[in-house]
Amino acid sequence: MSLRLPNPPLRAPDSEAGASAPAKRYGVAIVGNDKIIDWLLPFLESYRDTNSSLPLYLIPYDDNVEMTKRAADIYGATYVSEEPIEIDKLSHELYPGIFNNNRRRLRKLQALALPLDEVAYVDVDVILFRDFTPIFGKLEASRTEFIVASPSFEYVYNDRRDKYPFLKDVLLFNDGFWVTSNKFLKLSDFIETMKVDSAIFHDVRKRGQLFAQPLVNFVTHRRGLKIELLPNVVPGSSHESFYKAPGVSFRDGKPVDVDGKEIYFAHWAGAVALPSRGVFDPAWTEYSKAAWARFRK
Repeated sequence: MSLRLPNPPLRAPDSEAGASAPAKRYGVAIVGNDKIIDWLLPFLESYRDTNSSLPLYLIPYDDNVEMTKRAADIYGATYVSEEPIEIDKLSHELYPGIFNNNRRRLRKLQALALPLDEVAYVDVDVILFRDFTPIFGKLEASRTEFIVASPSFEYVYNDRRDKYPFLKDVLLFNDGFWVTSNKFLKLSDFIETMKVDSAIFHDVRKRGQLFAQPLVNFVTHRRGLKIELLPNVVPGSSHESFYKAPGVSFRDGKPVDVDGKEIYFAHWAGAVALPSRGVFDPAWTEYSKAAWARFRK
């Protein structure tokens, strides 16, 4: 199984083609530190293999970043050095406690402050299989303002959501991947929404080591963003990304789901150990070996 298929060069989507169309700034954002270097390096190698034409921004999870900074330099990622003061303030307000370091998971929201017209945020317990260029240029006001890959029915809200009409029939999603623009969602939207509705948020959010996912869902739902699944905006794409997905096969070296639709990435959400025996694990292992060889040169 070859994972070394080159991508076409980055170009504007067809709808924006033409001499008069302004250039759009697209990019990918991730969060990492040295504690998860075993996940970060395979992600970066898969990014190099499939999406090197897209700018990549690496947001630090904390100050444990000596190897992380070196990895960013090796792979040409922009290390985001700005201190996320507003995000950290919000995270302390929502999740107080001197030992609650998990609140740093909200630092993914810094993706919304990057100098981009559209940003794709991706967790790093992921490897990329396909060029993300077709994912960009699909956002549209009042129709498609926030794109997600996978639903998440159990890990967002508790049963008290039924008390709130604005949460009825909304799409619950995994926040390990999303695409949006700061035209539709800004960091200030999170701050303002929590000023008004933090009591509702805490009433409905699912507990159990869940921090960013309930918040990202809640703010997009409260503000009425038009949320779409990836298959509804990129023809032929799959909503599947879970590392235990059944029925996955490979076509031309890249995965497709049980219906033959193209899987863009594999996500080890909830995994407690590094990949070893799953359907995507040989690809992850290959990327890991290549990444560590590059890192140790």
